[in-house]
Amino acid sequence: MSSSPVSTTAPAQPYGRPPLRTVQVLGPGAGAGNCAHVRSLSTGLAARGVRVTVCAPVRAEGEYDFTGAGAQFAPDAVSVLRAACAAADVVHAHGVRAGLRAALALRGRRVPLVVSWHGEDPAAPGALGRLARLLERRVAKAAAVVLGASSDLVDLARLRGARDARLAPVAVPVASTGGDTVDPDKMRAELGAVERPLLIAVGSLVPHRGYSVLLDAARAWRGLEPAPLLVIAGEGPLRPELARRIEAEGLPVRLLGRRRDAAQLLAAADLAVLPSRWEARALLAQQALRSGVPLVATAVGGVPELVGEGAVLVPPGRPGPLAAAVTDLLADPDRRAALAVAGRTQAATWPSEDDTVAQVLSVYDELTERRR
Repeated sequence: MSSSPVSTTAPAQPYGRPPLRTVQVLGPGAGAGNCAHVRSLSTGLAARGVRVTVCAPVRAEGEYDFTGAGAQFAPDAVSVLRAACAAADVVHAHGVRAGLRAALALRGRRVPLVVSWHGEDPAAPGALGRLARLLERRVAKAAAVVLGASSDLVDLARLRGARDARLAPVAVPVASTGGDTVDPDKMRAELGAVERPLLIAVGSLVPHRGYSVLLDAARAWRGLEPAPLLVIAGEGPLRPELARRIEAEGLPVRLLGRRRDAAQLLAAADLAVLPSRWEARALLAQQALRSGVPLVATAVGGVPELVGEGAVLVPPGRPGPLAAAVTDLLADPDRRAALAVAGRTQAATWPSEDDTVAQVLSVYDELTERRR
């Protein structure tokens, strides 16, 4: 398939064949990056004449409007998923847990399964880590093709027994401001960051995001004049623990909860911070570099491959280097300006949404040709 601009008119199917039918599967814990990718993919596939069904949690449909992208929406109940998969030519699951659900739904059927590995932590400790590796092996072996969002994920899929693992960088939509003009000063005032630097982190409040290390680093910023304010947009099980620490230690940090205005928050920030212990193609990193917001990130997973020279990289799990990198950037406006330029330059090398759709559709075509 070509990577020409997406058309709003569905093209005629080649050789008089019926339209390709695909089911996109998102699991209950699907994050913003996965959901945004499926929304983008559904739009491009539907525009090319593919019949798309998205099986996902109802909350995801409410937030990402897959129906508005041209897909049919189905809730992710097991019986509904199984019925949808039975009528598909290709099933495409996003994430290992979604891959397991799809593999179970396809049991006994010859429908090919594609699984995209976007962002699971390959180094989770203890019993959870052992369970994760077991699930990864099962899903890797069940998939006709595994698409890894970064090179390390492709290597991991092969290690877990994938028959066919390929690099497939995921393009997500350019962050929208919802059609409103962003007023950074107003946003900063609302957040309490008038005449002080504003730092932003975005992502679910779960262990692999590294927020405990970020709070450790924030202790060092209290001595700066003026002290920067760190805002964290996201929700999750670690919120009570993080909130207790922020209050007990008097940290200059605000937990904003789940926000739908991440683009506006980012536009108002002086720096973005990504402290994760593992990421593939982090959504925040993509949005920050595209927007020209300087980024400090941990050198983990697919992050170095993603950002190139467009961000400051620090080792994971070490609050000292993280705090020092932020402090140095806040004191060096020329370096921040250079990073803004380098970030936009790096972002221009990433595949477009249309490139991503074309690659995925070529995989679908290949798999369906094998069945004919």
